Amino acid sequence: MEAFALNADLHCHSDVSDGTLSPESVAARAHANGVQLWSLTDHDEIGGQHRARRAALELGMPFLSGVEISVTFAGKTVHIVGLGFDIDDPALRQGLAATRGGRGQRAREMAQALAAVGIEGAYEGALKYAGNPELVSRTHFARFLVETGVCASTPEVFRHYLAEGKPGFVPHRWAALADAVRWVRGAGGMAVIAHPGRYHFTPLEEHAFFSDFKALGGEGVEVITGSHRPEEYGRYADLALEFGFYASRGSDFHSPDESHTDLGTLPLLPSKLIPVWEMLAERVHTP
Repeated sequence: MEAFALNADLHCHSDVSDGTLSPESVAARAHANGVQLWSLTDHDEIGGQHRARRAALELGMPFLSGVEISVTFAGKTVHIVGLGFDIDDPALRQGLAATRGGRGQRAREMAQALAAVGIEGAYEGALKYAGNPELVSRTHFARFLVETGVCASTPEVFRHYLAEGKPGFVPHRWAALADAVRWVRGAGGMAVIAHPGRYHFTPLEEHAFFSDFKALGGEGVEVITGSHRPEEYGRYADLALEFGFYASRGSDFHSPDESHTDLGTLPLLPSKLIPVWEMLAERVHTP
């Protein structure tokens, strides 16, 4: 099989961060959908990695360690996926713990902002959906607002309450780009730009982001992802070639009820690209 034709899914979430399924259930769903190489990439948290690896290997599915790190760049929140790192690396663990540290206060401020527009009990309501209280996020608040009938869907909640400029939005300063790349590389992994099409950068801002990332040692970019429109696949394939980045692929799956792209269902990477997994072959855990 050509490397680009591998059904790899290297971006998804469990209830260790803001998904709704356990790491074991996400592994089972990936395997059932024909995924041939899988990584669990919870937000700023690697507490589910040992469980995910064990579940994948029991199913006969190769596994790469993964995480999605929240980063502040040019005043915007962007995400860097780390792949193939040492799960037990102390510097990475300490860095992620520091990044998570501000989420609790941010969540309380979000609840206060929502209460100011008449939505009470949002913090306690969001906690019901957070498998890990350290990682309570906007997604957990969105699920509470759907449960209570404030909105009909989580995307509607984000549009009306939780996006920048809306009543429940509270900014947070995440890790620096240099820190995120250093943690991943220091643990033996590869840093990858997650779903770049989501950031709404101007062409100049995007070029600066890609350039800074590469200068810091970043090596990959998600080209085929559930967060990209099909017309964006070609654009980010061309940018991968322009910057000399390896290409990644991942559904960004969170929940059977919320995610419009299921695990393992994306198109294949364009054959002109070098997949990240070619460069991480020695880091893949195999049954």
